[in-house]
Amino acid sequence: MGDIVENQSSFYSNAEDYWRDVPPTVDGMLGGYGSISNIDLNGSKAFLQKFLGEGQGKTTAGCALDCGAGIGRITKRLLLPLFKTVDLVDVTQEFLDKAKTYLGEDGKRVGHYFCSGLQDFKPESGRYDVIWIQWVIGHLTDEHLVDFLQRCQKSLRPNGLIVIKDNVSYEGVVPDEVDSSICRDLEIVRGLVSRAGLRIVHEEQQTNFPKEIYQVHTLALR
Repeated sequence: MGDIVENQSSFYSNAEDYWRDVPPTVDGMLGGYGSISNIDLNGSKAFLQKFLGEGQGKTTAGCALDCGAGIGRITKRLLLPLFKTVDLVDVTQEFLDKAKTYLGEDGKRVGHYFCSGLQDFKPESGRYDVIWIQWVIGHLTDEHLVDFLQRCQKSLRPNGLIVIKDNVSYEGVVPDEVDSSICRDLEIVRGLVSRAGLRIVHEEQQTNFPKEIYQVHTLALR
């Protein structure tokens, strides 16, 4: 499946412009669907806890990376309660500034706030137990997504885990002109994961979301 993004520079700059105008709130992060936040986070927690703990193949709850973190919705409610340290990366500085107050006292356990698009971001080698990538792969071209996943793999600790949670289309690649993103079907996402040299160790569909939005699938990769 070839990349459908014809002009990479405008694809990325248009997305940055879109997010710059989004209010730094939970509702803003979720495109007006703030009401689904609890359902989303509960599903993510149940998914992630399958991998955390002691024993063979289990992932240590040391340091996590929140990709496309926004104001820290996932960091606050999912990652900080489970991990000792969390880093955030987002392309919009205003969101990261807001995160520093939104996270409250627990924000003291944030290691780094990185302002960067994921296509340019290079996570530190061997730093992370879990890299959480939610609702942001649609802002990467196929090539940049594969490259980013490969960089993520190098930044994992032993038994570390990469998690992608995102919308999937019913067929093919569906562009969104509003926020300058694309939505891929599940087979395309699986193919890009394979191209990156990773394997899917577990996969689930998020339940109880509104019927009018795309299906959301969560993939654990190693």
